[in-house]
Amino acid sequence: MVTRRSVLGGALAATGAGLITGGALMPLLSARTARAAGAGAGAVAVPAPFTVKMPTLPVLSPISTLGGQDLYYVTVKEVAREILPGVQTKVLTYDGHFPGPVLRARSGRKVVVRHRNTLGMPIAVHLHGGSVTPENDGSPMDTVAPGTSRTYTYPNQQPHAPLWFHDHAHHMESEHVYRGLSGSYLLTDEVESALPLPAGQYEVPIALRDAHFDEAGQLVYVMDDVFGRTTVLANGRPTPYFPVAARKYRFRLLNSSNMRFFQLRLSDGGQMVQIGTDGGLLERPLPTDTVGLSPAERADVVIDFSRYPVGTKIVLENTLGPGTPDQVGKVLRFDVVRTAADPSRVPDVLRTLPPLPAATVQRTIVLSMDEDGRQEPRGLMDGQVWDPERIDQTVAHGSSEIWTVTNANKIVPHNFHMHLVQFRVLERNGAPAGPAEAGLKDTVRLFPGETVKLQATFDSYRGTYVYHCHLLDHSAMGMMANFRVR
Repeated sequence: MVTRRSVLGGALAATGAGLITGGALMPLLSARTARAAGAGAGAVAVPAPFTVKMPTLPVLSPISTLGGQDLYYVTVKEVAREILPGVQTKVLTYDGHFPGPVLRARSGRKVVVRHRNTLGMPIAVHLHGGSVTPENDGSPMDTVAPGTSRTYTYPNQQPHAPLWFHDHAHHMESEHVYRGLSGSYLLTDEVESALPLPAGQYEVPIALRDAHFDEAGQLVYVMDDVFGRTTVLANGRPTPYFPVAARKYRFRLLNSSNMRFFQLRLSDGGQMVQIGTDGGLLERPLPTDTVGLSPAERADVVIDFSRYPVGTKIVLENTLGPGTPDQVGKVLRFDVVRTAADPSRVPDVLRTLPPLPAATVQRTIVLSMDEDGRQEPRGLMDGQVWDPERIDQTVAHGSSEIWTVTNANKIVPHNFHMHLVQFRVLERNGAPAGPAEAGLKDTVRLFPGETVKLQATFDSYRGTYVYHCHLLDHSAMGMMANFRVR
């Protein structure tokens, strides 16, 4: 049974201390303020930073590649895994992997996945960012009952993109994902594979998230527990180290948190090169010293470690709270341990996106939730809690539309995710979108009071899909709506 508790009272108290300012997210808390807000109260002691090694994520292997498709069998099950050293923590998994595994796919080649649900509760598997028919979308009410199986078919008739899959069973999705039900789905195509980017062992998917552990080292799930989840995990390990060679690496970053926003930078202020986002490669690489990720957003980043001598240790830092710098300010450490040949490079042009068609419809969408301190706040989309039987927007197949999306809250951040389509961000707060948002997207951040204007084209499948806040605790509270393409 999912429990709900609001920490908005704590957020409001923090506002008085100047920790949340208009349009911005909470910076890192001082230790004193964190204790006052209850961050990490009753939690097991986590290990000192950089004492455990970050693992690479396992890659699923198909059981068959016959007939022009790749077939996978996946078992959804609860297991115990070591997250904190010496402690076995119960988690929900795909095939026993925590965090979830990587499934590699190719545009134009069908993938079929049969999920067997051995849990005592329903699940629904959503391919986030995937263009699929409604019956394969893993929609919130289209669930897989305990003890049964469901086959999902992914045609992959879309360009390359770092997709991911996760549970979407309504009122349970936030807890299921928090306890481990998410994995990466890396879709590639000829455009991407022809580029001389770092590959093989030098292309590393990294799933970032946060967690709250009790004294026994078990995951604590409380709805909207924004102050409690102050242990940062990278590929399922707390603040790990990762050995690298003095050469370029491509990191496929996924924010698989329910609620936490990350703002990432290297501790020496060094340059990263962002080459992609949710919907695949940008048109041109973006040299930058910081990368932001709201929940469900992805970033494709190249870091060149050849500028560092062997023996250098560089920390990937996070500058956003809630939490103290000691709790959430250090994400992982790169240890430069050897030299290596490096034939890779980042081209000046990565891809060409087609021009946007003329938009035929404009819509406005407002995200909000109760922030008056009530015990069970509601998540609202255009002032309404999600009703699975209500169609909120009707879209003509083949049309291209501009949606203006606003976060009406003064304290609480949100983001916005549409199923079925990738979109282009046109404007943020009335100004042109920045270069980090210039590619294809399926999730976009909305700090308090912010407005984004985006354009989507609905030319693939017909049917009913959802759009929602991907702070999953918020969508579980009802911040979701339906659109029907017909």
